[in-house]
Amino acid sequence: MARTRATDAPDAPDVLIVGAGPVGLSTAAELRRHRVTCRLVDRLPARLPYAKAVGIQPRTLEIWDRMGLVRDVLEAAVPLRGQLLYVDGREAARIDLVLPPEVPYTFAALPQYETERLLEEYVAGLGTVIERGTELLSFDQDATGVTARLRTSDGAEEEVRAAYLVGCDGAHSTVRKGLGLSFEGGAFPEEFMLADVETDWDLPDGYGLRSLHRSADGATDDLLVCIPLPGGSGARRYRMSMLVPPELSARRGGPPAAGGDGVAHGMEGSRRPELSHVQAVVDRLAPRPAAVSHLRWSSVFRISHRIVDRYGDDRVFVAGDAAHIHPPTGAQGMNTGIQDACNLAWKLALVLRGEAGPALLTGYDTERRPVGEEVVGRTVRHATEAGVPADADDPRTMMLREAQLLVSYRGGPLAGPPHGPRDAPQPGDRAPDCTGLTASVAAYPLRLLDVLRGRTGHVLIRYGAAPAEAADADGSAPVTVTVLPRTAASTGAGDARPGDGGPVPGAGAVYRDAAGEFARLYRPDGPTGFLVRPDGYLAARFPLDGTARALAGHRGVLSAAPAPPAPGDPGA
Repeated sequence: MARTRATDAPDAPDVLIVGAGPVGLSTAAELRRHRVTCRLVDRLPARLPYAKAVGIQPRTLEIWDRMGLVRDVLEAAVPLRGQLLYVDGREAARIDLVLPPEVPYTFAALPQYETERLLEEYVAGLGTVIERGTELLSFDQDATGVTARLRTSDGAEEEVRAAYLVGCDGAHSTVRKGLGLSFEGGAFPEEFMLADVETDWDLPDGYGLRSLHRSADGATDDLLVCIPLPGGSGARRYRMSMLVPPELSARRGGPPAAGGDGVAHGMEGSRRPELSHVQAVVDRLAPRPAAVSHLRWSSVFRISHRIVDRYGDDRVFVAGDAAHIHPPTGAQGMNTGIQDACNLAWKLALVLRGEAGPALLTGYDTERRPVGEEVVGRTVRHATEAGVPADADDPRTMMLREAQLLVSYRGGPLAGPPHGPRDAPQPGDRAPDCTGLTASVAAYPLRLLDVLRGRTGHVLIRYGAAPAEAADADGSAPVTVTVLPRTAASTGAGDARPGDGGPVPGAGAVYRDAAGEFARLYRPDGPTGFLVRPDGYLAARFPLDGTARALAGHRGVLSAAPAPPAPGDPGA
């Protein structure tokens, strides 16, 4: 009979996170940055040594920059410069991954276990350690919290009380099943194999390879996809994926069996391809003769495309693969999950601190599920083509979309009304980075990311001269950056303007738009204010003389409903 113990109420976390992959770790990192207590549990006894998700998008690097983690990532990753496409032995396309110069980061590759290591170290530095070998058995929620039942690494069963539960537990999520969420979609009939190997070919450094063979009817009947990785031992290292050969197939006259939950997605540990299997595909499809070596690991895997009907229910939420799964085309999955985590965490923090009502949390599903639906649809479409996106977008727009820089929440419940040019950054859009900001003390130009790094609250940016102010001697306009006292939901500080909706925050740090880059990218319509959310998206854009009114409006959005008492509080 299992031993049972219960946590003491004073030690109960604000949030229980199930799953310590990149998404669960990102959720914990953002919550801890916002000074929210959490427990992070994972049923696995150790980090898996597999280079599964390897592509790092520029938007993810921006998130890690705000966290203060990006330097460690840049030192460990390698750049992804493009992709070479071969069809039936001939080069069909060369895609260069080029972004506009104002985007601070390019595309990169890093093995998933390295991403997890860096995030795990970051989270540990904030006081949260993964509880390995700990499995979620079940949970129940009520008006004031969630009661979860765990089995720990020593076999004991433990009852945990938390204000909220976040399931980052993958494609076969226990949290998703416990909520009764639907997970509609299907599976690709093909079986694939993954391998982490080195090769001696002389393809351009930093370029991935996609080589395919088409049958007489135009269908792809042979495939090789290679993504460069850091850490080769003399030759170049790649994560390769390809179709499974007949001797490793589980078809046996029918489609491969799905998991016990009907979801056929992920790696299978029972069938491990050998180096000879990989070499045979390279011999058939590589642009020129090459030898593979140093097989670190390999696996057979299946791909499904599914998405939940909703991203949460009351006090329980799902993120990452627990909410959406799809083909790995374009390295969208892990990065989309990390953005899920970032979007949810700041909202949970505001509600837990009593600075926003629980209705704010409905914005997680409203904002993120349409993104998940678009990513699932786009990756399925691209996976059935030759690997080259066939969108009608121009190349610049296509690259920005792949980099996840065009994700927008315009028109959503948390976005203020538009102001200024329609094609300028508007509420709900990502707040662009820019360079060329100068300050009176710093003798070098700053990027906006430098100014925002480490911030956890809402930030108010005021551009242009107020009536009593003038431009600097060099003609550049002032850019004032103010971190709001708590959040935009707090009462603020500063001088009230009669009839304008309340107090205006006092003066912040003043920078100069010396290079004119802020004006070029944000396109202010005269003196203009911008309210930036904790996740780096614009919450509001408004004429500068309407600052108090805009902040009051956003406070109203955040405080749409009273915050509930936390578990254990006298009012609970």
